[in-house]
Amino acid sequence: MKPNSTKRTLIVGHGFLGKRVAQLAVQSGDQVWATSRKKEKINEMSGTSVHPVRMDWTDRRTLVDLPQVDRVLVAVSYDASSGMSRFDSQVGGFANLLRVLPAETDVCYISTTGVYHQTDGRWVDETSPAWPSRAGGRVHLQAESLLHRMRPDSPWTILRFSGIYGPGRVPRSADVIAERPIPMPGDGHLNLIHVHDGAAAVMASWQPRSRRMYLVSDDKPVKRSAFYRQIAIQVGAAPPTFTSPPADASPRMRSDSNKRIWNRRMKSDLVPRLKFPTYCEGLADLL
Repeated sequence: MKPNSTKRTLIVGHGFLGKRVAQLAVQSGDQVWATSRKKEKINEMSGTSVHPVRMDWTDRRTLVDLPQVDRVLVAVSYDASSGMSRFDSQVGGFANLLRVLPAETDVCYISTTGVYHQTDGRWVDETSPAWPSRAGGRVHLQAESLLHRMRPDSPWTILRFSGIYGPGRVPRSADVIAERPIPMPGDGHLNLIHVHDGAAAVMASWQPRSRRMYLVSDDKPVKRSAFYRQIAIQVGAAPPTFTSPPADASPRMRSDSNKRIWNRRMKSDLVPRLKFPTYCEGLADLL
């Protein structure tokens, strides 16, 4: 990349996805900063190509000296151990950040396909209604609205991600390998995206484009039972079995969602060809 095309990139949320985007940004020649609330994560970044920034976006005092950058990735997961509510952390913190970013800064906000309420297996795209029943989906939808209200004339993109998997992160693989019953129904669809392809979508979102929101998912929604069977095949384990979780358990809540994500807009504008187009290629590479 030519020196005059070098970008300055800030990663807010240096987690599973944020780390991969930081790597791609460094490889493309960017100057990259990444934030964390935690001292140990700051120490991990020290001495690497990613410049650490100690920041807690719920504390406005820590936002005063942020580096001046061209683009920002917001990929912050809710930390239940923080002692803050989802709203104060995800919405209040995001609002604090937006107040200090210059108008010309290009923001990519990582949201979730959990904003969609559909449970009948239908296909869902960017035009589908979203009435989330779970707290996480509601909070992300509220955070998305901040971009519309606070930055109507600034560049930004919302990426609603399906479940991210990749190295060291394969849903329920430990249960399948240990041949433990999986506490959720085997029916219903999983929508997934490999972290490699998800990070590529983030990088592409910072290029000129006419649309502001995309669903990020691979080419093949899969029934849960088929996904876990494929893990078993890859590792040589017995076929998985399923049990019903308690009525108030989070697996039960997740299994209530049953939709298929249509990624045609992402494929058209951001990532025409995925490295891992389905769970089969992804699991074969990982397992």
